[in-house]
Amino acid sequence: MAHAAPSDAADVLEQLDEADAVLLLSELPPTEAAEILEEIAPELAAELIDRYPLTELAAALNEMPSEAAADLIGELVAEVTEDVLAAMSDEAEDDVRDLLLYPPDSAGGLMTTEIAALPLGLTTGEAIERIRQLREEYEDLSYVYVVDDEDRLQGVISFRDLVFRRPGAPLADVMVTDPVSVDTLTDREEVAELARRYHLFGIPVTDDGRLVGMVTTEAVIEAVQDEATEDFAAAVGAGVAETVYTRVGSSFRMRVPWLGLNVILALIVALVIETQTEIISDEPVLAALMPIIALIGGNGGNQSLAVMIRSMASDDVPPAQVPGILGRQTGVGVLNGLAVGMLTALACWLLISAEVFDTDTDPAQIAIVVGISGFAVLVVGTLAGSGIPVVLRKLGLDPALASSIFLTLLTDIVGFGGFLLMAAWLL
Repeated sequence: MAHAAPSDAADVLEQLDEADAVLLLSELPPTEAAEILEEIAPELAAELIDRYPLTELAAALNEMPSEAAADLIGELVAEVTEDVLAAMSDEAEDDVRDLLLYPPDSAGGLMTTEIAALPLGLTTGEAIERIRQLREEYEDLSYVYVVDDEDRLQGVISFRDLVFRRPGAPLADVMVTDPVSVDTLTDREEVAELARRYHLFGIPVTDDGRLVGMVTTEAVIEAVQDEATEDFAAAVGAGVAETVYTRVGSSFRMRVPWLGLNVILALIVALVIETQTEIISDEPVLAALMPIIALIGGNGGNQSLAVMIRSMASDDVPPAQVPGILGRQTGVGVLNGLAVGMLTALACWLLISAEVFDTDTDPAQIAIVVGISGFAVLVVGTLAGSGIPVVLRKLGLDPALASSIFLTLLTDIVGFGGFLLMAAWLL
């Protein structure tokens, strides 16, 4: 285990129960334990360190980069957090406390404070010599940042460019001035977008102009992944911070409000159906067919919803483009509605003709009702799947916020209510 790569060792630990995993970790030197803990998801690592002897845990955290230690400690319950911080070395504790001040989804929460920052007055040769002295202290030397006497960010130069510059050239002459940077409270979505737009390996983080850290490419990638998973969770009403390792009580509090909203919305759908009970009594086969229509609309709407939320997450939906996007999605809904509506109508006609469904009504009449309803619900569902996130963003809310719940309400009302109204009109 001690000779395995940290990522491989982490895979092994994740296959063990907590007691065995902690036993193995506790037998490793602090440096190796720290490397393995870095490779384990923070939520799972937090489960493990709840059983970890405090002294050994603090020793391992002292060896971890401050941002990794902060991520791990941030997953602990408040009562345990203070004990862990107090057991760490003063320097490591101070670094972690500073990072815990920032929201986890901000640049400050993502940044590493272990960066190569050099004073403005150096030459390139002096800068290279200074970096040689720093190489064991800092893992990431992709960029060298230049600061003034008050630690204000003045410029940046890549390590590669620095090496190939004339040794006597002043840093001020070879650095890139006014580099792309972010504030400590900049949202991770904006950080990721800047990294993507300008093809950066890292983005400097400032606090009132002072350089305080850097968001690395690895942190940006993790932030994008976290944002995507949170959007998915929010769309279905789960807690955005919830994982499979979240405590039962916390998961309950995150989910139950949306489940309560689901009950209210389901009652609305039930009231819509109740107004059409007469047609169901006359044609019981409709009760068997109407869930098909709602399901078609829900599936089509969720396809459109997924595309829209993914595009919004990558900042590909500027307000000026919304009308055109909604128009294209409506076109997709019309084409899908025609194809699926005809297919569903044909399937129902065949099943009724084969007396799989028992009814005295002409199979062609019911097939027409099913086909028209399937067409309508797919058009509405596709448009709603694209439009609901746009409306939520316009209201200043997260576009992914329980979008699927509201979409289901619309497709159920159109699917059930519209289908029964169409049947009452045509049959």
